[in-house]
Amino acid sequence: METLSYLLPQVWFGILALFLFLYVMLDGFDLGVGILSLTSSSEERRSILMTSLSNIWDANETWLVLMGGSLFGAFPLAYATILNALYVPIFIMIFGFIFRAVAFEFREQANRKFFWNLSFGVGSFLAALGQGFSLGGVLEGIQVDAAGHFIGTTWDWFSLPSVVVALTLIQGYVLIGSTYLIWKTEGDLQKTHYRTAKIASITTLIGAILITIVTPIFYESARDRLFSEPLVYLFALIPILGVVLIGLLLRSIDREEERTPFVWTILIFVLTFIGLAMVVFPYIIPPSITIYQAAADPSSMVVMIIFVGALIPVMLFYNIYQYVVFRGKVTEGSYGE
Repeated sequence: METLSYLLPQVWFGILALFLFLYVMLDGFDLGVGILSLTSSSEERRSILMTSLSNIWDANETWLVLMGGSLFGAFPLAYATILNALYVPIFIMIFGFIFRAVAFEFREQANRKFFWNLSFGVGSFLAALGQGFSLGGVLEGIQVDAAGHFIGTTWDWFSLPSVVVALTLIQGYVLIGSTYLIWKTEGDLQKTHYRTAKIASITTLIGAILITIVTPIFYESARDRLFSEPLVYLFALIPILGVVLIGLLLRSIDREEERTPFVWTILIFVLTFIGLAMVVFPYIIPPSITIYQAAADPSSMVVMIIFVGALIPVMLFYNIYQYVVFRGKVTEGSYGE
């Protein structure tokens, strides 16, 4: 039982990290396309952007729902404390989700589309902003008592570092959204998103550099971990690999390749997640509550693994099937199909 109490929290931490990564990767380009729709120069172009998401956008968000339910079951203390501490940014995220979902459906039936176009773009931006502030708030650290209950204030999540994290996440979503549109569109619209991808690559790199500098300065618990051996060597390697990947991404954009920009962007996100894991692990409520302290009863975690383990292949198959079926280019003639 002691072995299970030690191993199961690590397994569930890995499962939650997988769910979060799949969500950020899949719904990230979805939100990025929504933000980019605010810059569309014509209704025709905006319609193509919306069509590129029409058959996949709702399934992408399933991973976030699954992550929330799994967090509640595997780490109930973390679920209660984190949601209490991050009430405002989570509300902003949910408000954005509602706005963009309603706008997506109503826009197609509306004769005057301006309001719904604006709602979809602003909703996408708010959802990304809320996620960025939530991430920044977790990295900032959550004040808890000895029992792990939140004792901070409503606005603890808001700080200069969390603003940098939020803006960088938005740029990351714009980047992955742009590379997705390079893959899915053609002609002048594709050329437009080669340009937006290039700009977003540079702004994301700037944000990542600022976060790399800010993290050890403002986050004391992270500084102590990251500058201890052997993590210090890995921490030094991640920014170098990030710059290399950004360079490869920019080269593929300059060569006007269609699929490799998206691949390089995914690898940048993978590298980012590795860096975040190094900063956070083994804490589930930084900087004081570990995954072992917040874990549910081992028997509950075993039962959840059985059910969630059966669900993961089904969801992965459904996502892969979707992208295979709708893998072609989106053109003007395909809108409304």
